[in-house]
Amino acid sequence: MDFWIKASQLLLSLSLLIVLHEFGHYIPARIFKTRVEKFYLFFDWKFSLFKKKIGDTEWGIGWIPLGGYVKIAGMIDESMDKEQMEKPAEPWEFRSKPAWQRLIIMLGGVTVNLILGMVIYIFIVFTWGERQIPAQDLKLGMAIHPYMEQFGVKSGDNILEVDGKPIMHFSDITKELLLRGGRKLTVLRANGETKKITLPDDIDYKLFISGSTDIAGYRRKTRKVAGVVTSMDSKDKLFKSGDGIHKIDGKTIDKIDLTDKAYLSKKHKVIIVRDGDTSEVITNKREFKSLLRAAPAMAGGLKPNDSIVAVNDQPIIYHDEIVSQLYEKRNKNTKLTVIRNNLDTININAYVSKSGSVGFNAGELTSSDTTAAKTIYYGFGESIGKGIGRGTETLGDYVGQLKFIFTKKGASSLGGFGAIGGLFPSTWQWQPFWEITAFISIILAFMNILPIPALDGGHVVFLLYEIITGKEAPEKVLEYAQYVGIIILLGLLIYANGNDIFKAVTG
Repeated sequence: MDFWIKASQLLLSLSLLIVLHEFGHYIPARIFKTRVEKFYLFFDWKFSLFKKKIGDTEWGIGWIPLGGYVKIAGMIDESMDKEQMEKPAEPWEFRSKPAWQRLIIMLGGVTVNLILGMVIYIFIVFTWGERQIPAQDLKLGMAIHPYMEQFGVKSGDNILEVDGKPIMHFSDITKELLLRGGRKLTVLRANGETKKITLPDDIDYKLFISGSTDIAGYRRKTRKVAGVVTSMDSKDKLFKSGDGIHKIDGKTIDKIDLTDKAYLSKKHKVIIVRDGDTSEVITNKREFKSLLRAAPAMAGGLKPNDSIVAVNDQPIIYHDEIVSQLYEKRNKNTKLTVIRNNLDTININAYVSKSGSVGFNAGELTSSDTTAAKTIYYGFGESIGKGIGRGTETLGDYVGQLKFIFTKKGASSLGGFGAIGGLFPSTWQWQPFWEITAFISIILAFMNILPIPALDGGHVVFLLYEIITGKEAPEKVLEYAQYVGIIILLGLLIYANGNDIFKAVTG
């Protein structure tokens, strides 16, 4: 069910954006009396799901949900209609129009997507307000990712400013450091001391490559174990990192003793929860041993409802202290001291994965600082400025993160429709839907203006060449460029969606 809810949101969002993008081409084309032969949502290779001729234009829905298009008469585009181009130019054709008119027609789709993203953000701010968690209102300080300790920032500290900009939400810190070049922190220590810290110039790459992008959050009190999970993939790939272990042979984990070696001598039926879905896995002896290695805390005897009171003999109050202690022991064994049934104190030895996990989910996390969160509402006039500012920041941040694509981790992180669909929540909620739709709209505007043949930006490059030089690019050059662009786009499409499939198969 989760899949279909996300898929339906993705389909609705993309359909809306594609149709409006193509109208961005269609409207100026008709204003300049240019014939539009086709207007399609999705691609109609070989056949259409629906089509209807109205005037000179065939309106339809294709069966390949990879985008959409308008076929403008007399234009070399993805249709590669060579027969039409071999005939003398007609006055209603694209190629007969002045270069400035053709440029406006080509920029129409990008312009609509950019404006649409801004407009959606304006109405989001007006309708739902702006969520803020002012740093200066946090009494307990912040839970800081352990990676930051080497630079002199630790949990309990409060990052008040980055490069002089006040922090109004935890996410601001990540955006400033990774995407906006922020390097100078103003930090308030727990003892009341204010300290200025300058981070390395390459802190953005360090944080990204190390996976430490979730830099700050609430300091929350919890020591309770809600459930046990795998902290890494099992060697045989039967279990994936993060799988919740619900039952073994029909018994919940708190009812069995997995330190008993008798469990290693037979096959087992394991009930797991992965990405919200429950499934049954039948293991042989070898596969079960592999599971125990992948879930070291469970194998060491940790059970749901245990309370972790110390890690490596260091007393624990906040959840971030557990995270920090485990992070220090990556790829090593560690000792957990737990209280069971509010009576017994038990020591558990477990191996810490390279990500700093032993395999458990925390119980209910509570913080008195959640009262610092507030929603600021604006009038419509103020919402216009806020919405445009948010759209501008979204575009700038997206461009800023493209530098990570040229790293090994970044290249492997590229995703296709599966990754985009994963942005949507598993329940239908209008605010997240419009937030993500606005984001995708602005990203589509940026991607389409890239100077790649077959994209709007590729056509714009040739039109600018014509305007500057006074000479049209030869039709053969346009034709071959279109082929090259299609190959590039298909390659990127296959790679990105192949990444989605690979991740789904391998975890």
